[in-house]
Amino acid sequence: MRKFDGFIFDIDGTLASTNELIFSTFRHITKRYLNSDISDAEIINLFGPTEDEIIKIFINDNFEEARKDYYEFYRTNHAEMADVYPGLIDVLDLIKEAGIPLSIYTGKGRKSSIITLTEIGVIDYFDLIMTGDDVAEPKPSRLGIDPFIEKFNLDRDRVLMIGDSPADIIAAREANVKIASVVWDAYAKDEVLKMNPDYLFHSVDELYQFIKESI
Repeated sequence: MRKFDGFIFDIDGTLASTNELIFSTFRHITKRYLNSDISDAEIINLFGPTEDEIIKIFINDNFEEARKDYYEFYRTNHAEMADVYPGLIDVLDLIKEAGIPLSIYTGKGRKSSIITLTEIGVIDYFDLIMTGDDVAEPKPSRLGIDPFIEKFNLDRDRVLMIGDSPADIIAAREANVKIASVVWDAYAKDEVLKMNPDYLFHSVDELYQFIKESI
């Protein structure tokens, strides 16, 4: 019996291995515009707002130039530094072949989201893409989940959010949907484990088998 009628995916750390690219891109602009180095931990602490909002905080005087530079670096280095996790396209194929709608909910801005989804070859799988630019409040708010449920008239008990961060867990719980945490590349694995998500997957293969049995 089918368990789920809709799936929502996060991008970074869930669909794509983008951490190295994100860290390198932020370091590129802070070095260029502020002449300062920034650590991975400092970058992680910035996560939440979109890239544009973070850049504006750090480099307000040269915001437009820095913003353009950020996305140029992000795009041109994407193929070398980031890719879809092996086996994830098979997971998406399973869901699409079953005729089940798919959505994205990410804290990334729309520009970087479209770059990544295009570069890793999965953008056409998704029926709705909700980014940090599309909601009044970023994750962990539920605001990127509700439009998907409303668009496809879904029962919240039969929707699964798949993400790697504590923010994904909080957003899913606020929206009363199920949450599957994936920790194959999670920067906050220990915190995720403490939050007891509904489902936990250590590998893409585990997620594949679960979805295969659930649809």
